Amino acid sequence: MKKINKYKVYRGCVAAGKWILFALVSFVILFPVYWIFVSSITPPGELFQTPIDYIPDHPTLESYKFLIDNVGLLTKIGNTVFIVGLTLVVSTVLCAMAAYGFARFRTKGISLAFAFIVATMLIPEVVTARPLYEFLRAVNLYDTYPGLILLYISTVIPFTVLILRNFVDEIPVSLEEAAAIDGASFTQRLFTVVLPLMKPAIATVCIINFVTCLNNFFTPLFYSNGIQVLSVAIVQLPLRDNMYGIPWDLVSAMGWIILLPIIVFVAIFEKQIMDGIMAGGVKA
Repeated sequence: MKKINKYKVYRGCVAAGKWILFALVSFVILFPVYWIFVSSITPPGELFQTPIDYIPDHPTLESYKFLIDNVGLLTKIGNTVFIVGLTLVVSTVLCAMAAYGFARFRTKGISLAFAFIVATMLIPEVVTARPLYEFLRAVNLYDTYPGLILLYISTVIPFTVLILRNFVDEIPVSLEEAAAIDGASFTQRLFTVVLPLMKPAIATVCIINFVTCLNNFFTPLFYSNGIQVLSVAIVQLPLRDNMYGIPWDLVSAMGWIILLPIIVFVAIFEKQIMDGIMAGGVKA
């Protein structure tokens, strides 16, 4: 009989243990997501039947139809796409320019401004809620698209500037100097040399900011009344047959609508997210 290689057995046990741990963690993370989807396509009368039916016997899309017909789902989706889309475009352009300035021009004033921007990440939204509310009222931006977009942009700017600035630090200045020797102006160096190299980091912050804006609950709830987005709509669902009962099928359907684009984006751009964070978070 051949002698058993203890090292191979050990490696096999370690690999098996990793896969078992991976399966357990995946189950803990993915099962709630699966259950939300199942609850959204299960008729209300079958949600609490026993024994639990993990695969619905009579799947239906009535919950989604009810949201479209009675809750204005399409309008809320349109508001969300408009606000989040403009937020991503404006914040990415502004933060890319700011990141380049913070990375290439080092003075005490610029370093202090960068530290101030990053420090705002430590301030809870509740602390600034009242003065911001009064300010938006005073300048007639409360419950308006421009007001909400400005608030969303201010939320994502610190993180975006931090990641992009650290990424620009990793780009050799010699590339810009070589372009300058060839006669490229400052604008040409910025748009033809630096920005193309920043694409991985820009893609990363866009994806993360998309998820952040889509999950933002406090801002649209506190600073708007008539403009509704998906994150707030989930707590404003109408009651149906039982005025004291929570319409879990509608809650699950709305939750799945919010989760689906996040799942798709992360699944498609997972590599870019990790690469961009690793490249932009090496040093501050």
